[in-house]
Amino acid sequence: MSEQQNMNAVLDTFRQRIAQGKPLQIRGGGTKDWYGQAPQGEVLDTRAYRGIIDYEPTELVITARSGTTLAEIDAALEKNNQMLAFEPPRFGGAATIGGMVAAGLSGPTRAASGAVRDFVLGAVLMDGEGQELHFGGQVMKNVAGYDVSRLLTGSLGTLGLILQVSLKVLPKPFASSTRVFEINQEGALRLLNQWGGQPLPLAASAWSNNTLTIRLAGAQAAVDAAIRKLGGSELSNGDDFWRDLREQEHAFFADIHADAPLWRLSLPSVAAPLDLPGRQLIEWGGAQRWLRPDGALSAAAIRAAAVAAGGSASLHRGGDKAVGVFHPLQPAVEKIHRNLKAQFDPKGIFNPGRMYASL
Repeated sequence: MSEQQNMNAVLDTFRQRIAQGKPLQIRGGGTKDWYGQAPQGEVLDTRAYRGIIDYEPTELVITARSGTTLAEIDAALEKNNQMLAFEPPRFGGAATIGGMVAAGLSGPTRAASGAVRDFVLGAVLMDGEGQELHFGGQVMKNVAGYDVSRLLTGSLGTLGLILQVSLKVLPKPFASSTRVFEINQEGALRLLNQWGGQPLPLAASAWSNNTLTIRLAGAQAAVDAAIRKLGGSELSNGDDFWRDLREQEHAFFADIHADAPLWRLSLPSVAAPLDLPGRQLIEWGGAQRWLRPDGALSAAAIRAAAVAAGGSASLHRGGDKAVGVFHPLQPAVEKIHRNLKAQFDPKGIFNPGRMYASL
């Protein structure tokens, strides 16, 4: 049996499972089972539907089936000195490209390079009727259906079964340097917003425990010029630092107990320091702020502080999911979510309640 025949057989199995009309928990490597509300339904394992379909380094585009591991994607890109510029976290070696898009999580360089959705060029989705829906394309200039492809990013599989994804990739930077500064949170935010408005090769930033760490990346001349202008001390193991931050193995995350809450706040980068009891780590130039709250700080208090600062708050890990993992939706936005779910998954088969308990 040829590879295509094997893949067709896998698709037939998917259709049969969908036709049964039972709730399905779409699952790849299972590296992010903890993310979102508790999974429900029988497991539909996507890993049999795998393989790189097309990769054209000169076009900066790669297309792969949903069960393809990120390790396989990385290996192919490495041969051509290319990368997934949004640095998706793996949380283990079994992470798949379908799960990466469904979760929509980006790493340290998100503020500089863009989010996962900014790199999704096209996708193939199997809907609640077992139909294959094609959105977007496999070249960067093809924009037909582009918004629908991006809509799948971060949907946690609630709209359907992602079968295939086309992604824009980028060349790796020629040079990089990780610089460290001793500074308090207010000063760090001021510097990051000041630097963000200048033509600097600032690729990533992180502040915690009165230490600001930045990554400069790009042409050697640009990196050297930025070092002379900004100063700071060199961090020799910079690559390890950013990998640990991406995988949440940095010291800030390291001693979190399994049930302890970790909050992710999305705020305007210019928002002032939040006066919340607990430890904080700030990324993305001030736009992403992690909070490990002290004591009995309530979800309502955290979300109220985030809203007052112009943003939102999600319970990223641990804690009591009964408070709702993701920030509550405004009525108009909730209506949009419901309409989308009704269009793509009218029987409510795919990952029910994974984003919001009522959807």
